[in-house]
Amino acid sequence: MIRLPSALIRCFALCAALLLLTGCQIESQPKSDLEKIQQRGVLRVGTLNNQLSYYIGPEGPTGLDYELAQALAKELGVRIEIKPAYRLAELFPALQKGEIDLIATGLNQETADDEGFHPGPTYYYVSQQVIYKKGQRRPRDLKQLVKYQQQHVDNLATNNPELARESTLKVVANSSFVDTLKQQQQNEPELAFRAVTNADNQDLLQQVSSGDLPFTVADSIELSLAQRLYPDLATAFELTEDQPVSWYLRRSEDESLYALLIEFFGQLQQSGQLANLEEKYLGHIGSFDYVDTRAFIRALDKTLPKWEPIFKKYSEEFDWRLIAAISYQESHWRPKAKSPTGVRGMMMLTLPTARSVGVTDRLDPEQSIRGGVAYFRRIIARIPDSIEAHEKYWFALASYNIGYGHMMDARRLTERQGGNPNEWGDVKERLPQLRKKQYYTQTRYGYARGDEALNYVENIRRYYQSIVGHVEQHPSLENNDNFDDLAVIPDLLDENEDEDELDEAISAEQENEQTVGADSEQNTSDNNQNQTDVSDGNSDNNDRPTPSEPSEDTSSQT
Repeated sequence: MIRLPSALIRCFALCAALLLLTGCQIESQPKSDLEKIQQRGVLRVGTLNNQLSYYIGPEGPTGLDYELAQALAKELGVRIEIKPAYRLAELFPALQKGEIDLIATGLNQETADDEGFHPGPTYYYVSQQVIYKKGQRRPRDLKQLVKYQQQHVDNLATNNPELARESTLKVVANSSFVDTLKQQQQNEPELAFRAVTNADNQDLLQQVSSGDLPFTVADSIELSLAQRLYPDLATAFELTEDQPVSWYLRRSEDESLYALLIEFFGQLQQSGQLANLEEKYLGHIGSFDYVDTRAFIRALDKTLPKWEPIFKKYSEEFDWRLIAAISYQESHWRPKAKSPTGVRGMMMLTLPTARSVGVTDRLDPEQSIRGGVAYFRRIIARIPDSIEAHEKYWFALASYNIGYGHMMDARRLTERQGGNPNEWGDVKERLPQLRKKQYYTQTRYGYARGDEALNYVENIRRYYQSIVGHVEQHPSLENNDNFDDLAVIPDLLDENEDEDELDEAISAEQENEQTVGADSEQNTSDNNQNQTDVSDGNSDNNDRPTPSEPSEDTSSQT
């Protein structure tokens, strides 16, 4: 029998062990991008820090794309790591280098012309628009824009006409706007623009508003959000029809993450969760009142700083900017505001409501704000727990305007018609029905001007977003917060708190609502169909200030 040297045996054993260990490592090595994420235990997400995609509020991170990315991480069973950026140009290099797994911010599917990137599934649509300042010359199409650029060059008498033309139209580098304008140059070769790297879309929109830049390009949602801060902005003309918006991935032969995104967004769409999130972040930006917004921006600059300390003092668990938005809708921040129906002060409190929350002088701004917050807190506590926390605010505001009973009537109508009574997006569609006889005769509390309640809530949502954006533009107003969202409702009522006075006030008001509803129905039947409903002038149960008529501030609930 041949005996091998012990040293050789040890060498063979070591080699075998190394081969076995290597084989185990190869076997355990992730085979796909998805497996790498799951093994790492972290989904790395790049996004833009703005009021739509991602921002930090008192309750922590929030935003449309943040919530979607958080849901994706939960689906994967991993934690999320957000890497925010202020410039789009920062995100694609990070994706290319593998520093992030995906870009989660609303990007046009033609944003990245590099073959190394791959758009994910569509989750909403926007159009691209040329933006100008109201009162300035408005081009109606590309030909007129090119003509403007040439006249600008002629007026300057410059030695560098190309640079002068470019200076009239700027867009963000690496954005889909660059690709769109390049395509338009095929039809209008004289069209000139400059792609800048030292500014984002918000910066360029601000430059247009201030008159420093004649034109820029923005998508329809960006414009709607920006108009709350810069009401002079307007659409000159549309460059594109509606285009798909998506996230972005790194292109590779491995399609595991892309396949998961298709399934993920498909499930969100089928379950209605995607629609709920879009309603939460986009549902309030549909309409725009130029005159009111200009007045509001002036009030932000001149009036809000005076009252901000009081809003902060008494808002307690609420975001002070929400309370300020409610107060602006109520009184336009006028502490001595009065209405013909008897509501008064910064929060336009009725006498019974003021008494129920311990207010002795409704024209005292501190008492009014403190009382308004206390009443709002109590209303929220009455909103059913079947409604998600962030949605409770909108239901509470509707109750604040037309009464808790009418709000519950709208929920019951929603359920009868196959909608979800716990989702604001469904219920708000039924609020206007409370004004129509064919519907309010089916309700417990009868007639109510539900369309005004809807406008009331949506106005406050817009005012709130404008205040948030204003604070972001003026950091001295707010040292710690950036953007905020109404995401968490804390326990609002002490278990020993006595609600008898509140219940008495609400019951009295709801009885009044029923009486007014009956009177309104009779008046409607007695008058010609073309005559204005007299309840608009005589009812004090749900008269609320319209932005253009601050002197008409009235209320039944506060």
